[in-house]
Amino acid sequence: MSDKAMSLADARKDALKATTARERLTALFDPDSFVEVGALVKTGCDGAGVITGYGLVEGSPVYAFSQDVSVKSGAVGAAHGSKIKKIYDLAYKTGAPVVGIYDSNGAAVAEGLDAMAAYGEMLNLSNSLSGVVPQISLVLGVCAGSAALAAASADFVVMSEKAEFFLSTGDVATSSDAATAAKDGVAHIVAKDEAEAIASARTLLSMLPSNNLSAAPMCDFSAPAANFTGSMLEAAKSIVDADSLMELQAGFGTGAKVALATMAGSTVGVVCASVDGKLTSRDCTKIARFVTICDSFQIPVVTLVDCEGFASAPDHGFRGGVREVAKLAHVYAEATTPKVAVITGKAYGAAYITLAGRAANADYTVAWPSAVISALSPTVAVAFLEGDKITAEKSRADVEAEYAQTQASAFAAAAKGHVDDVIEPSETRGTVLSALDMLSGKRVTTLPKKHGNIPM
Repeated sequence: MSDKAMSLADARKDALKATTARERLTALFDPDSFVEVGALVKTGCDGAGVITGYGLVEGSPVYAFSQDVSVKSGAVGAAHGSKIKKIYDLAYKTGAPVVGIYDSNGAAVAEGLDAMAAYGEMLNLSNSLSGVVPQISLVLGVCAGSAALAAASADFVVMSEKAEFFLSTGDVATSSDAATAAKDGVAHIVAKDEAEAIASARTLLSMLPSNNLSAAPMCDFSAPAANFTGSMLEAAKSIVDADSLMELQAGFGTGAKVALATMAGSTVGVVCASVDGKLTSRDCTKIARFVTICDSFQIPVVTLVDCEGFASAPDHGFRGGVREVAKLAHVYAEATTPKVAVITGKAYGAAYITLAGRAANADYTVAWPSAVISALSPTVAVAFLEGDKITAEKSRADVEAEYAQTQASAFAAAAKGHVDDVIEPSETRGTVLSALDMLSGKRVTTLPKKHGNIPM
């Protein structure tokens, strides 16, 4: 063997040594499918502190990088950034998802502004591809400082319980753990360990299209058990394919539920609004973010509505936080992905308009026979409009019940064309599937503009 061949063999042996970062990539990709890119890139005599490459996840191409804390604590410098940039460039050219595995103690301080430039490039690349290809951040170690900005910019953030996620060292004591990240809405999924976190990332990738021009993948499915009792989330499970529902941001905005699932083997986004009757500011932000992601990748949104309004925000006098409610309304109205609403209970005023109103751009809206749909709650409507009907023989409660059963009934709304149909709960899955099939070819041409000015 020549000296040159020996030198190459030695270089590859050193570059391809077993590390936790490499093991994580092996677990992420299908067996024997990972191909490393830039294995010989170094900073001086040391590696770049990150392993990059591509492979298959459930048979579909995916790009990934995994920070290597065993090399200079995974410090981010110019070489580190150049390897990640290469991965993003390839993802841009080929339209494939990107997974970033974060485990680094910070910047390569000795590189000064070069390290800051590397962080800036990572953030810019992530934002440039936002809405073009799915991006998932796997936080399995420390993700601090500017790296936290890049990680949080992904579509989904998955953390292991022992991971740390914070912006500055001053925040470590109060906001670095996974539980806090979940409560603050930063982490979409918190897994008990690395293996479960990586498995969650694989599941997410299997449900997402490769890019914004691709159709969502199809999978085998089984029909759900027909059970419409219990919570709204349980009702959702009885509509989507069996065992397909994957809840996101469970610890944030707990008055609403959002999840990815499949119906007839195709991915849908599911919104349950609300769990306890009213939506809070956090609930509105959670739903708006989720619907935006679904819209980016043409994933249909199925919204189950049982919402009488918006709860008081604790930090100001506006009910529900006007900005957050306006944000939610903006997102629903602007989204061009298929949108099907099922009113399962109450839908009053702004809640009806925002989440299920046909005039506010819902494509297809149905209601259960027990639904109550009204501009005002029966209590308020009776107080303002029906007070003369309260008599010694008919109490206020009786008048309110009569109003709900007549003027505010699902049938009254259907008679005026404000809902498309009234269906039995047991018919919900079939009705939604039919609507989604009808809307599968939906194409909407919007007014030319740079972007909408959403009330952030």
